[in-house]
Amino acid sequence: MEEALPPVYIYSPEYVQLCDTVHSKVPRRASMVHSLIEAYGLLRAMRVVKPKVATMEEMASFHTDAYLQHLRKVSEEGDNDEPETVEFGLGYDCPITEGIYDYAAAVGGATLTAAEHLMEGKARIAINWPGGWHHAKKDEASGFCYLNDAVLGILKLRQKYDRVLYIDLDLHHGDGVEDAFSFTSKVMTVSLHKFSPGFFPGTGDVSDIGLGKGRYYSVNVPLQDGITDNKYYQICEGVLKEVFTTFNPEALVLQLGADTIAGDPMCSFNMTPEGIGKCLKYILQWQLPTLILGGGEVIILISL
Repeated sequence: MEEALPPVYIYSPEYVQLCDTVHSKVPRRASMVHSLIEAYGLLRAMRVVKPKVATMEEMASFHTDAYLQHLRKVSEEGDNDEPETVEFGLGYDCPITEGIYDYAAAVGGATLTAAEHLMEGKARIAINWPGGWHHAKKDEASGFCYLNDAVLGILKLRQKYDRVLYIDLDLHHGDGVEDAFSFTSKVMTVSLHKFSPGFFPGTGDVSDIGLGKGRYYSVNVPLQDGITDNKYYQICEGVLKEVFTTFNPEALVLQLGADTIAGDPMCSFNMTPEGIGKCLKYILQWQLPTLILGGGEVIILISL
């Protein structure tokens, strides 16, 4: 029997340092996550791979040249008061900080590195925990997200795999990814999320099912506050079982935001890491090339 390849873990000290210091909304998050991975001895079970940095051309496979050029300009200056800055979504949720373009290129490059290892058969599971920025649009930053690395990863995988399934288990609707593929039948997006009046991003109703050739290839599962592990898993498994049978994906991209966990500042869902882990275990038993991304806010649970 062929020995299973270890998961690829995209990491370098420089990458974590950049993620820690540049993104002002999630300071030190990347190093906290890596420290937990180290403390649990998980590095022994994975192959550590240094990420590349995405080029402007690679990021432009989804994002517009105008947006990327403007992001690079304000990144170098550390501030900008031109009118298009607001139009590009840069401001309160996505503040302009020095080096933000380099950060975006680093995250995008890490996700592309993970995707390439899957495509080359060097791993069946590839992980970029600092990735998963699912709100960014092609010409607009949104919801702390400057670059949609999930979309870049899917587009890269589509160079080899005909059908890619995106599964979003973050507290928030994966609107940027859904929008990017709403007109295609080659990428199916599934999002389980909180949906209530006034809650960001305000999209992801059960009636949002895709457009044109992509009609019925967007699946949204709106949930209310307080959901616990058992009910969440029951819903997740039920939906994904039907999706897998119907869509028959060749590769997977997962966004596993930690903001569903009880105690998160959002104070919405009542999940535990075990509950999300059970959903992940169900997905991994499909034995498909799987790109795993982080996302959402991170909390440290001392009791775990």
